[in-house]
Amino acid sequence: MEDGTTSPETTEPAHPLTRAMVLLFLLTALMSLGYGSVFTLLADIRDKYGFTDSQVGLIAFAGLFTGVLGQLFLARFSDRGYAVVMMRVGIATAAFGMLWMTFATPLWQWIAARLLLGLGSGMVGPAIRRVIIARDPQRVGANLGRQTAFDVAGFVLGPALAAGLAQVFGLRAPFIFLTAAYVVAIFFVGRITTAADAAASETTRTKHPSLLRLPAMQSALFAAIAFYLTIGMFEALWSILLRDLDAETWLIGVTLSVFTIPMIIFSPKGGALAQRIGPIRVVTISVTVAAIATCLYGFLPLWFLIVISGVHAIADAYTMPANQVAVAVSTPPDQLAAGQGLLGATGLAVAAASALIGSAIYDAYGRATIFTGTAVLMMVCLGIARWRWNAQPALHDITG
Repeated sequence: MEDGTTSPETTEPAHPLTRAMVLLFLLTALMSLGYGSVFTLLADIRDKYGFTDSQVGLIAFAGLFTGVLGQLFLARFSDRGYAVVMMRVGIATAAFGMLWMTFATPLWQWIAARLLLGLGSGMVGPAIRRVIIARDPQRVGANLGRQTAFDVAGFVLGPALAAGLAQVFGLRAPFIFLTAAYVVAIFFVGRITTAADAAASETTRTKHPSLLRLPAMQSALFAAIAFYLTIGMFEALWSILLRDLDAETWLIGVTLSVFTIPMIIFSPKGGALAQRIGPIRVVTISVTVAAIATCLYGFLPLWFLIVISGVHAIADAYTMPANQVAVAVSTPPDQLAAGQGLLGATGLAVAAASALIGSAIYDAYGRATIFTGTAVLMMVCLGIARWRWNAQPALHDITG
């Protein structure tokens, strides 16, 4: 079963990236740029408008909530010939949310604007991945890995851009800049061409069982849960953990930035490897490495943690695109975007829950308990993922 899911290796030379594919990658970076920018400015928003920490948390949660809903319930329209339309509408929705933030003052307006930004991003993400998969199935793993690299790069660039613009021109400047960037992006989406939309419209749609009933999809989602458990934990606790170990603020910032470098460098390799040897093999190794690293966070001193985090980052660079490839081969051809949307929604929900619960456990029982427990849970999810993968009789061949 494991071997039967791999795509045949080709001896053809790698094709250069088309302009449309590059635009898709840049669009991915732009959407994550907006997300990273808003998160960076939450503290400034709190201080300027007198919000409490819980109210700021509500603003952040609003975007995650609609992001989950968008990926769960709207991604399917990209499978029905409306992928480019979904991109345009999603970018326009996000642009309106950004524009609203330039004028928002009371709490309800910030929440509403964040809801729109999250909804727009939830519409765009699955549509982009559907077009990437359909456009070049022979190199879908490498291309999904490249998209991951651009996604991470955009999220990393966002905080620096937002902080710089806010420092020089004021708090509203980043929102004005991003609004303009999103508006420009709407017009560039048309250059992607609607050929992929036409292909999706012509795909024969048959009645399938729910994606959640497919063993391979169950496997892919459990692998994603294992991955996002540690992602949510890392985002919520890494800065706190290092500060508790007497790390300076500059060191915390450097580690957060350096952690993303392997994600950018190795993600294309991870996606290509997942397509060549099978995603479950890649995920088995990478999640195991990540689980070991997570466990060690509970015991090692400061500088050892920083070294281990670099190894963890390399493992995650292989896990993330491998999960996307696993979903691509697990879903019928006319449900590619729905499958990617389900993966994205699962990731957001698990990361949010992990961050919330992990913070409470860390406060109550300390770092050894939370990081060891997370590592064990990751390995349990990985075991379930392997079991369900082997229960699938046949998988969709994404190479056509």
